[in-house]
Amino acid sequence: MSQSKQEKMQALLEIMQPYAQDPSALANLKEETQFIRDLKINSANLVDIILDIEDKFDIEIDNDSMDKMMNVGSALEVIEAKLAAK
Repeated sequence: MSQSKQEKMQALLEIMQPYAQDPSALANLKEETQFIRDLKINSANLVDIILDIEDKFDIEIDNDSMDKMMNVGSALEVIEAKLAAK
């Protein structure tokens, strides 16, 4: 079953919620929202988020893909590409 981009964005929001230090940025989440700058997520927590994304979507995210995931939009692109490749 394919999820819409909106559903993926909602799942991503739920994954990021415990780690985000700026709840107001989460409330106004956009594809341009930067994990580190806007949500104040530190790099260690970013790894936890990647692991949670892998579990949630049943995908594997390699280091190259992880390096691309700087904002919500790029994370969604990586998720969609990995799901399409399954």
